[in-house]
Amino acid sequence: MIKEKSLRIGFIGCGKMAQALAKGFIASGITRSENIIGSSPRIDSTFIEEFAAIGCSTTHENAQVVEQAEVVIVATKPPLVPKVLTEINPVVNSNNLIISIAMGIPLINLEQMLPRKTRVIRIMPNTPVLVRSGASVFSCGTATRSGDATLTKKLFTAVGLCEEVPEVLIDACTGLSGSGPAYMYIAMEALADGGVKMGIPRELAYKLSAQTLVGAAKMVLETGRHPGALKDDVCSPAGSTIQAVYFLEKSGFRSSLMEAVEAATLKSKQTGRKE
Repeated sequence: MIKEKSLRIGFIGCGKMAQALAKGFIASGITRSENIIGSSPRIDSTFIEEFAAIGCSTTHENAQVVEQAEVVIVATKPPLVPKVLTEINPVVNSNNLIISIAMGIPLINLEQMLPRKTRVIRIMPNTPVLVRSGASVFSCGTATRSGDATLTKKLFTAVGLCEEVPEVLIDACTGLSGSGPAYMYIAMEALADGGVKMGIPRELAYKLSAQTLVGAAKMVLETGRHPGALKDDVCSPAGSTIQAVYFLEKSGFRSSLMEAVEAATLKSKQTGRKE
């Protein structure tokens, strides 16, 4: 059993997502900064400096991360994953839990690039982990131990919501929650633009639109009520909100979001087939 605060965590890739996760793990008390190490190429000196500023160790050698860490989070872009896994293959052992956050690459591909019976988990977080409000889903590989899922959920719950799902749903979750923040930013910007059009100062419009999305999300999560029922609560008979909802329905608002999720899902699946 790994003791609290003593867990050794490594990141291959020290970019914004890795930094956000490291900060969340430290802030939650899961581990200490001195127990975290990250690697990035020399050309990514800025990422190395930012990662070191958190108080974590850094290196340019991916193998060193694997040798020093119990949990190794592969936080590189998908096209780099085969190269990285081939590089660390000789030093991976049964004490390592490999967690990949790379979009689209299925467990079977990850396992084939690592030694037999390597403990592998595939996870899809989203960018709001930067403010510890992320949404992550994960699936376990064929050789994971009974406590690996529990540990993974504990790690990523430190930076938001985390749920275990069948791997067949990972690409769809990528299309929904992985890419979803971008859809919400577009909606937020459009709401603010609408407010500006109607005379609201831009900075106030941004604050109001952002808080409106935050508040609506909290209503769903904290009340457990169906979004449709909450929508109905806002729509008075012959009122301004139902008129706006009618316009959105007529304009294909729902179908546009549904098709956006589908498009991102298909792209994620396509990425996996290429690797």
